[in-house]
Amino acid sequence: MNFAELGIGAPMLDVLSRAGYTEPTAVQAAAIPLALAGRDLLVSSHTGSGKTAAFMLPLLQRLKAAPRSPGRGPRVLVLAPTRELAMQVDAAALAYGAGLPRLRTAALVGGTPYGLQIRKLERPLDVVVATPGRLLDHIGSGRIDFSRLETLVLDEADRMLDMGFLADIEAIVARMPQDRQTLLFSATLDGVVGQLARRLTRDAQRIDIGATPERKADIEQVMLFADDLRHKTRLLDALLRGAEVRQCVVFAATKRSTEDLCGLLADSGFSVAALHGDMQQGQRTRTLQRLRDGQTQVLVATDVAARGIDVAGISHVINFDAPRQAEDYVHRIGRTGRAGRSGVAVTLMGHHERHRVRDIERFTGQPIRIDVIPGLEPRFRPAPAFKRPARPGPSRRPSDRPHARWQGTR
Repeated sequence: MNFAELGIGAPMLDVLSRAGYTEPTAVQAAAIPLALAGRDLLVSSHTGSGKTAAFMLPLLQRLKAAPRSPGRGPRVLVLAPTRELAMQVDAAALAYGAGLPRLRTAALVGGTPYGLQIRKLERPLDVVVATPGRLLDHIGSGRIDFSRLETLVLDEADRMLDMGFLADIEAIVARMPQDRQTLLFSATLDGVVGQLARRLTRDAQRIDIGATPERKADIEQVMLFADDLRHKTRLLDALLRGAEVRQCVVFAATKRSTEDLCGLLADSGFSVAALHGDMQQGQRTRTLQRLRDGQTQVLVATDVAARGIDVAGISHVINFDAPRQAEDYVHRIGRTGRAGRSGVAVTLMGHHERHRVRDIERFTGQPIRIDVIPGLEPRFRPAPAFKRPARPGPSRRPSDRPHARWQGTR
């Protein structure tokens, strides 16, 4: 089944084709036809399942029709738990809807100027993506109304409730039309999330993709030890010059190190851009669009980008700075191996960070292969400090993998 068979038409089909997406993910195949039909949905799906496209594509398709009533308020409202996720969803709306005439969106989040948001709210809007707190500020000031709202989306509803937004969500929903469509996406649909879902939806169709394993990404995971910052930088340069690297996301720990690393790679001749939380929305959107268009080979990013980049051409992820949390590692490496393709994730580790490898392997249940680049071996060959989990199924040598290019140490 393809996107056209699900009911998605031009111009979104053209955008998907240029990005290399032909086969919908499980959550997209299940949700898109129902969302197009106007059904309320309760969706549980795992990280990297393609949920943003699962709700944004059908809603953009429906925006091609004339609004049901006049006004300037949004026709679609997406509530998200964090500024970063809200801006990523807004960027996705602009990217998927690039061919729609006069598509207007606004991201109402903290950390960005009120003035710009107020100016956007003075014009008719199609899509508003917001965090609950900032949206309530605008509602309280009379700057936004929901008289022509058609669809409410709660993205990562469980996280919003964990962050204490239940009262805010209920205050926002109380101002909305009763005949709206509601789509709720969450890692779990039990407990408080389930209770909220029952209050907000009508005859909702439940979709549970969270435990489905068939879409597991084919990502080769490799770790290289670095003696110091200079050694780590040389390893990064060697990796990026590999012939098999099409596009790569390099993760750094801080905004400052992101900018510094971006400048260093630009001086070395790479087509590179930076992405971090201090950038304005327009700049972020342009940066991601250049990545999607293939104009940027290397994107250096903080974890703000880990959940929102969905570009099929990303062949490699390199963790220049190791993630602090094992969950962040999963989100980072999920930027490669998209749309059924294989990918490579390389983590550069200092010898003092070996405990993070153990945490990641325990969290994922998968081993990370220790490797070296010939000529750039670390001065100290690390000895295993813990027992690695057994690899399920028959073992495969690195040379059997299409992306393998380093000689192993084991």
